Amino acid sequence: MEAEVGAELCFPQLLNSSCRKPTPHWSEAVILNTLLSFVSVLTVTLNLLVIIAVSHFRQLHTPTNILLLSLAVSDFLVGLLLLPLEIFRQTSCWVFGDLMCSLFIDFSVAVTNVSIGGMVLISVDRYVAICDPLRYSSRITERRVTVCVCLCWFLSFLYSNLLLMDDLVEPGRYRFCYGECVIVVTFIAGVFDLVVTFVAPITAIIVLYMRVFVVAVSQARALRSQVVTAVTLKSSMTVRAKKSELKAARTLGVLVVVFVICFCPYYIISLVDENVLNASYLSFLIFLFYFNSCINPLIYALFYPWFRKSLKLIVTLRILQPGSCETNIL
Repeated sequence: MEAEVGAELCFPQLLNSSCRKPTPHWSEAVILNTLLSFVSVLTVTLNLLVIIAVSHFRQLHTPTNILLLSLAVSDFLVGLLLLPLEIFRQTSCWVFGDLMCSLFIDFSVAVTNVSIGGMVLISVDRYVAICDPLRYSSRITERRVTVCVCLCWFLSFLYSNLLLMDDLVEPGRYRFCYGECVIVVTFIAGVFDLVVTFVAPITAIIVLYMRVFVVAVSQARALRSQVVTAVTLKSSMTVRAKKSELKAARTLGVLVVVFVICFCPYYIISLVDENVLNASYLSFLIFLFYFNSCINPLIYALFYPWFRKSLKLIVTLRILQPGSCETNIL
């Protein structure tokens, strides 16, 4: 009987201070681990392709694509580190120690904030491109966008460290038993974090895209009349340029909508006492939260011809040829 009880503990030698091992049905565990592992590998692969494409081809070195590159890097880290560790945390005893637990959650919060900040920057980029197109090239430059991206990463990690400072200073202070990885945030800190990392960014994104939508509809109507009356090469080129901007706005709009759908449920449950939620449902929302990192590059593949062209060049290793970075990819 003692052996049976000991087998259910993460650390049998600790007896009363050890957590019990998660005991999902073996078939559920196999299906869950296989599916989530596949999602993790797919997330890493697709985002790595985006990173290589935007970094390698000179034509893709645009302000908008720099923002997509930053988003792809954060999504890549989710697939490479956060998703596998989350799978392990949900299905096994945490055996990496309290410090690694604190660092894992700190890194998870920081990378998530980078993604949220990137979505806000993408919304600002599309707002200026559609609502103030004449000054877009002078206001949104590669240098300015690069600085904004670097600030986004720096501030995200700084904010995460400040939010979780107590646990980073004293790892494991909120642990109830050995073998679990949890961090408790006070109610005030939780509300502040909800406003800073969800309510404010989502509000900004919605307001900006509502404005973009209104202007895009009016521009689309104007384009239809211009297509009928266009008689010169210059006017035709203007029409094509406007169509390109509208298409980019629509594509990035889909990206933002999917982002909101994946992130909203997780943040909404942060207002609810986790003790009244089913553990399986809570795990599902966490993995939905991370699944957004896999969907983003699929949106690129669906809507961006340049991604499909660059994918062919990367898979066939033609990017290793001299001068391949100058390939016409657009």
